[in-house]
Amino acid sequence: MELGRAEPEEIDQLNILHATLLAMQRAVAGLHLTPDFVLIDGNRCPALAMPAQAVIKGDSLVQEISAASIIAKVTRDREMAELDRLFPQYGFVQHKGYPTALHMAKLKQFGATPHHRRSFAPVRNALLDAELHASVQPAPLY
Repeated sequence: MELGRAEPEEIDQLNILHATLLAMQRAVAGLHLTPDFVLIDGNRCPALAMPAQAVIKGDSLVQEISAASIIAKVTRDREMAELDRLFPQYGFVQHKGYPTALHMAKLKQFGATPHHRRSFAPVRNALLDAELHASVQPAPLY
């Protein structure tokens, strides 16, 4: 089983849709066997060398897509646990990187890590807030 991924910088550069399609291409390219046909969870397929079909809600309709979805989720949860060890103040093990109230509060409190997507509005806003606070100098006391 090969996992395809896109890094936060790629998501920021390409956008989430195109980065997802790139990750799908990487997953297929990394397989040890070349498939004759690929089923994709979603409403569009990446450019592949073989025929592919998009299946809306494929993770609930196709067992193979469901299995791949579970593997991806478990992998992501493990990555979030590792980020939690590196950045314990963010609570990644609780929110798993999703934009929960806890995650948004921690982002506002501590700013963004190198693992946050800069194009995601709450991260972008936290970075702007941090820049604003850093640029505000206290008035001199006379």
